Amino acid sequence: MIGRLNHVAIAVPDLDAATARYRDRLGARVSEPVPLAEHGVTTVFIELPNTKIELLEPLGAESPIAAFLERNPDGGIHHLCYEVDDVAAASAALAESGIRVLGSGEPKRGAHDKPVVFLHPKDFFGTLIELEQA
Repeated sequence: MIGRLNHVAIAVPDLDAATARYRDRLGARVSEPVPLAEHGVTTVFIELPNTKIELLEPLGAESPIAAFLERNPDGGIHHLCYEVDDVAAASAALAESGIRVLGSGEPKRGAHDKPVVFLHPKDFFGTLIELEQA
């Protein structure tokens, strides 16, 4: 079902500082910040030859990333994103098998303007999983 690793997402308390650190210290190529109101975050992608790193900063106090940063004030790995051929079919099959799909279970548009769903971390050994349409 899952394909390649699309990205590793890291929640950060200061997106500008995190972007500068990756760009200036590691020489990484970074995207412009993109606010995603539907998900309550602003994202920046760090392009690597084999995958991406997504830096996430909360868009307001109601953001799930704000809650994550309350528990982890220095930031940290938030989720892994895997590609799937058909996110709606994958979501339905996983839900049928007992895996908890977060939210309504219906795919939303993600940072790459593709459908995504999130799977409950308790069903994947403490790791939040995002599935993105390939």
